[in-house]
Amino acid sequence: MVLQDVMDLVEKGQMLPLMEEFYTIQGEGYFKGTAAYFIRVGGCDVGCHWCDVKESWNAETHPPTAIEKIINNAASYSDTIVITGGEPLTWDMGPLTQGLKAKGLKTHIETSGAYTLTGVWDWICLSPKKMKLPVPEVYEKANELKVIVYNKHDLIFAEEQAKKVNKDCILYLQPEWSVRDKVVPMIVDYVMANPQWKVSLQTHKYLNIP
Repeated sequence: MVLQDVMDLVEKGQMLPLMEEFYTIQGEGYFKGTAAYFIRVGGCDVGCHWCDVKESWNAETHPPTAIEKIINNAASYSDTIVITGGEPLTWDMGPLTQGLKAKGLKTHIETSGAYTLTGVWDWICLSPKKMKLPVPEVYEKANELKVIVYNKHDLIFAEEQAKKVNKDCILYLQPEWSVRDKVVPMIVDYVMANPQWKVSLQTHKYLNIP
């Protein structure tokens, strides 16, 4: 297949820059502790300085992969599929999620919400970033809001973001892993004083699994 044909298929969402795919335990948020198949798509220009998968940023380093292959792999492992990145909404998620739904699978996304919401989703985890704020539609449809806390100013940001989501959205504060010892006490105190929030931990890292 010539390069231009590949680029056209990526543009249409028929191929995606696949970084990795793996079956594991969801470590964060509402579904923590449950088995899920993760599809990590390359490409992100949001640029969080504390990102723990910076190798996902450059889409060109990850091979364009036909979504049929991705869908068939996912269907052989789990009925819950988590699309993450990178920033998956960099790409058209419509064809991938339609294919997953056709096989009776549940589709979850973890996104900064910085781009137009495409795809058919059973669960949307919105993790907004200051550098590139979510588009309005993602705020409106988010099932959970997960704000990463690196310092005390992120608590102010969290409250600003919470005002924009729908009333049924579940609110989470999650310590950034590299400063967890410093910020966990602050988060605990904040949630106890503001019980509309919950604490989310990266339990997969404590379990030493992907």
